[in-house]
This record gives sequence, C-alpha cells and structure tokens, in this order.
Amino acid sequence: MVHLWVEGFFEVFATAIIALIFTRLGLIHAKTANSAIVLETIVFLFGGILGTLHHLYFTGTPTSVITVGAMFSALEVVPLALVGLEGYRNLQRANAAPWVASYRWPILCFVAVGFWNTVGAGLLGFAINPPIALYYLQGLNMTAAHGHAALFGVYGMLGIGLLLFCLRGLSPREHWQDKLLKPAFWAMNIGLGMMVFLSLLPAGIYQAWASVSQGLWYARSPEIIHSAVMTALVWLRVPGDTVFSVGVVLLALFAWRLLRRPTAVQAATASGKLAMARR
Repeated sequence: MVHLWVEGFFEVFATAIIALIFTRLGLIHAKTANSAIVLETIVFLFGGILGTLHHLYFTGTPTSVITVGAMFSALEVVPLALVGLEGYRNLQRANAAPWVASYRWPILCFVAVGFWNTVGAGLLGFAINPPIALYYLQGLNMTAAHGHAALFGVYGMLGIGLLLFCLRGLSPREHWQDKLLKPAFWAMNIGLGMMVFLSLLPAGIYQAWASVSQGLWYARSPEIIHSAVMTALVWLRVPGDTVFSVGVVLLALFAWRLLRRPTAVQAATASGKLAMARR
C-alpha cells in the first residue's frame, strides 16, 4: 500500500508540482515542463506499480512475477536518477536571475528532493529490492535506512519547499529575512545524512551479514539486536538526531518570526486605507 501510494501518486505529484512552480518562476518553459511531466508520469506509473511486485516475491507467486517485479524494481532507479540530474540543473537555473534569489531556499529544498530521491529512494531502495537481496534483508535496518532517507528526504523536503514558497508569496519582500533558513536547511539535510549513514545503514549492513551467514532469524534475534555493535550504532543516532532537531527548531523560529509580521495582503490593505485617509 505504501509503495502504491508513493510510486502511483506521490512521485507524479512531486514532479508535477515542482515543474509547475519552476514554470511560474520562469526557470523553465511550459512546453518543457509538460513534456517532462507526461514522460515521467508514464515511467513512474508503469515502472512504479509493476515494481511493487517485489513485495510478492516470496508469497507463492510464479517465477514470471518475480522476473517482472525484479526488472521494474531495478528500472525505478532510472527516473529517480533523472530527477536528481534535473535538481542539479535547477540549482544552476536558480543562479541565473538576480530576482530569483528571494526564492533561493524553496528552490534548494526542491533540489534536495531530487538528491534524496536519487540516494534514498533510488540507491538505497535498489539495494534491498532485487529478489536475492530482499530474501535476506526484508525487515532489517537496511529497510529503515531506505525509509528514512526516502520519506523525509523526498516528501519532507518537498513539504518544506512548498511551505517556504507559500510563505514567500504571502510576505512583503522587506519582511523576508532568511538568515535562519541557511542553517536550518543544512542542519536538516546533514542531520538526515548522519542518521542514515552513521547509524541505520551500518546497522543494516551488520544485520545483513548475520542474515547471509546464519539466517534471517539470527539477524533479528536478541543476540544481534542487543549486541554491543548494534547498541553502539543505535547511540550513533544521537549526533544526527541532534543536528536534525536544531534545523527543525530554526525553521520553526523563522516561520514564527515571519508570521508575527503582517502579510503582504494585510500590508497592502493597510497601505490602501492610509492612502484613502490622507485623501
């Protein structure tokens, strides 16, 4: 159900909404955006839905289902990699026009979506989705590494980007003081990277070794889960979680400060009333 929702709807939605915003900002042409949306919709829906058959590998399904599921699970990496490349190009476009600087951090959030889409959903997802890998790694910390990087990295950063884009449109230019956004953006992304690559991924690799050498039962047994190595890797979550939490606090502080000030609509209304009073 999660993958049908993600790959059957949310991947297409993310591509469409980012293309719409970049078109409105004048960073890409509408014709280019439309072509990209149609093409990626076909790839995501066709490949993504059939790719979810990797959940049915070992439930008594015929070999043909395993073959189709494995092939399209592997092909899911291709559009995700293209999204990452498009994110890099969008970063270059963001520096093309001076006025786009006021939308720098919403745009960078969308670039981060492309990056985490490639790394979290693509590479880490591909690491566990082929039949032989999934046979040994189902339900271990490799899945958690993929889930954390893909869920917040893609949909969390997409939501933050949309939030900042809307706040920028509602706020007068002189009220948009984005000094807090730089440390918030980097703290959340670096913190997420530390969570995944210092704790979850090493824990998943350690469990994978136990699963391949002894069996899945052993990788999930108390001997592994409560071992000294796993305990140390769990504690290594603390630095990443701390850095990530600092970014969350800074983002909340930025939004709180901005929302305390009058919005662009309120400012325009007050300005109009003042002009009418002077007349």
